[in-house]
Amino acid sequence: MQARQLEGKTLHYIAVEPDGYDPDRTYPMIILLHGFGAHMGDLASLAPAIDAESYVYIFPNAPIPFEIGPGATGFGWTYPRHIPQELRRADDVDSVVEMLAVLVDEVTESYAIEQGQAILGGFSQGGMMTYRYGLPNPGLFKGLVVLSAVVPDSGTMRDTLPKERSQPIFVGHGTGDMVVTVQSARDARDFLEAEGYAPEYHEYPMAHEISQQTLTDLAQWIRQTLPPVRMQV
Repeated sequence: MQARQLEGKTLHYIAVEPDGYDPDRTYPMIILLHGFGAHMGDLASLAPAIDAESYVYIFPNAPIPFEIGPGATGFGWTYPRHIPQELRRADDVDSVVEMLAVLVDEVTESYAIEQGQAILGGFSQGGMMTYRYGLPNPGLFKGLVVLSAVVPDSGTMRDTLPKERSQPIFVGHGTGDMVVTVQSARDARDFLEAEGYAPEYHEYPMAHEISQQTLTDLAQWIRQTLPPVRMQV
């Protein structure tokens, strides 16, 4: 696989092309959003673990930098919880969603991805962004992947949901997660089901992380939801 770090119109990102990449072929795309305090390279190692031959992968870098330690910078999709609400601009999340939307348009056009032949996913805060941007846009994403994350404000989300709610959703969470409790995932599952979705829900004996079993289940779900290029006619 070949990885390139690129500067998009709104966000930096890493593009990972599959083994034997042929620019004259049409590939499906997987876009994965990192968690708070991480960076675009954090999830890039998942690409070969999912499928090294059949997908183009995009790993965007969140736009909000934070000092996470002496001389160390991490990035977030929204402000951390300790920032007082009065110091946050009301439109910050909407602005970040728009930046992500511009990037998605950019990379799908660059790689000539067919309409709807992409999966959006994320870990922790990246999973929250997946709900926020992915649920209202089923025409863009064949399915959504949410790992160790919460649903944003359910009232706000409910107002953005489309009429058609058959979009496949993979939800995975650790029963020992001390950062985002497993109850948050159960609440998300209940919210989705109450709104007419049928998420594939998994709990794993792990903390705030992505285990090998999670990857195994996820890779299988991705192949079923968005068949690899070698399986497409």
